[in-house]
Amino acid sequence: MDTKTILVTGIGGNVGQGILRNIKNLDFSIKLIGCDISSFTAGNHLCDKTYQVPYAYEENYLTEISKIVKEQKVDMIIPSTDYEIYYLGLCKGKLDTFILASDPEISKQFLDKYLTWKLFDKHDIPFAKSWLPKEYDNSEKEVIAKPRKGRGSRGIIINPKNISRLGDDYMIQKLYNGKEVTTAVYVNKKQEIHGVCSMERTLENGTTSKIILNNSYDDKLKEIAEEIVKLKGVIGSFNIQSIIDSTSQVYPFEINCRISGTNSIRHNLGFQDVKYAVQEYLYDISPDDVNIKNPKAVAIRILMDIIYPEATSFEDLNDNSFKHFIY
Repeated sequence: MDTKTILVTGIGGNVGQGILRNIKNLDFSIKLIGCDISSFTAGNHLCDKTYQVPYAYEENYLTEISKIVKEQKVDMIIPSTDYEIYYLGLCKGKLDTFILASDPEISKQFLDKYLTWKLFDKHDIPFAKSWLPKEYDNSEKEVIAKPRKGRGSRGIIINPKNISRLGDDYMIQKLYNGKEVTTAVYVNKKQEIHGVCSMERTLENGTTSKIILNNSYDDKLKEIAEEIVKLKGVIGSFNIQSIIDSTSQVYPFEINCRISGTNSIRHNLGFQDVKYAVQEYLYDISPDDVNIKNPKAVAIRILMDIIYPEATSFEDLNDNSFKHFIY
């Protein structure tokens, strides 16, 4: 089988690094190219070649990506960040490679939590009730204020004292109490849901630190996912973040239109959405069946070190050819 080349973006983050590790775990001959806004990241040692690129919203981002595609003869791009999903989605048909990104019309909606609420409300899809600060009618006892385009838990305010001081870059959501569940969904080429995988999770600094698989609500979550797919334009993986209350009602509060940060954990527990995408879009074969053997498995993330014993600086440590070990 010929060697294929995949470009993974955002390799400085846990999403991109998980994607890289998952691909390296596959029984395919794949050359891995990585890119990031930094020249050196913890993902460099997983790649055969890396590049520094601008932020996705900067004017020369797409020019730099195009250069990489041509130079490395890239067969597939897997974006790992929300903005790259959108901006690379705009390039479909313009770059000589396949881009694993949902259509920009839908990914743009999911970049903005308030626009997500408006879209879902229009189509009667469950979502946490939301307002702009200037629209809020004081109808709820408890609310949460959050940036419309924020990531992780940055900028969140529980029960803000003066909502009127918040600008339109913020939104107000009803505060639901219960379990926080993150659900990965893989949509196949036929626009059918290939499978879902839900986890209860603990966050530290906005990133998942512990998970417990929990499929108790997957029937309801799959119904919601099917309604999202009906909106058209979703390709590959997306993620639903929800609160499950004491009556088992499901309240999605955010949609990530990309492979999510728990992809490396899921991969090892039987839901291998990175593999499914590579199988379908790089090799044109049917994706493997979802095979979660223990629906109550747990995982915890730890810090590890990548040590370059013969290097004296971070300069030029841009691929896996430099002597290193993980401890």
